[in-house]
Amino acid sequence: MLKVEGLTASAGGKEILRGIDLEIRRGEIHAVMGPNGAGKSTLSAVLAGKPDYEVTGGSVTFLGRDLLAMKPEERSWAGLFLSFQYPVEIPGVSMQNFLKTALAAREKAAGRPPLDAGAFLKRMKEKMALLQMRPEFARRQVNVGFSGGEKKRGEIFQMAMLEPVLSILDETDSGLDVDALKIVADGVNALHTPEKAAIVITHYQKLLEYVKPDIVHVLKAGRIVKTGGEEILERIEKDGFEQF
Repeated sequence: MLKVEGLTASAGGKEILRGIDLEIRRGEIHAVMGPNGAGKSTLSAVLAGKPDYEVTGGSVTFLGRDLLAMKPEERSWAGLFLSFQYPVEIPGVSMQNFLKTALAAREKAAGRPPLDAGAFLKRMKEKMALLQMRPEFARRQVNVGFSGGEKKRGEIFQMAMLEPVLSILDETDSGLDVDALKIVADGVNALHTPEKAAIVITHYQKLLEYVKPDIVHVLKAGRIVKTGGEEILERIEKDGFEQF
């Protein structure tokens, strides 16, 4: 599904990613862990196409296409989703209208007609129930006045509505209490299928107690320095990241 080879990237003239190699297949959940400043969020931003970062080398193939040649919206339409570490506010736009517009754009890009009003509302109610969200949430302005937990839950709600094939969760667990973390994790697990994949970026292990990764990567100083299974989580818990 996703193949990253020798990816290097910089921001503000400073090199951050120094040669990332990563391959993700359908049905897999990959955890990317590492200390602050390791390049985890930069990796997610580069894959999503954020313009603040300059790709200086390497290649990324997504579903057989050159991801780096695609605009951010094209990456989304192709099935890539990024859950932001710091979700932005969009005053004046309700969550319902935001998602209706996003879904319509994706359907148009695929040459399909937009969902009719009934189908859209049905999907929205189903996904909100999945994430234990109150109906009035859909009428609120996107992230305006939201608590940290509401913002993160809102990101997973967007993921549920858009049904991407590859979801990148950039520190979705930061700022969540145990109850909110469990709800978000349950949503991620419920949405996962053998045809979909996910990258879970975190430097804490709590989320990975609920969302079980197939493969764990340790990212340090812009490079993946260790790849393995859940045994890596035990090593991190015991001795931290300095051992790698």
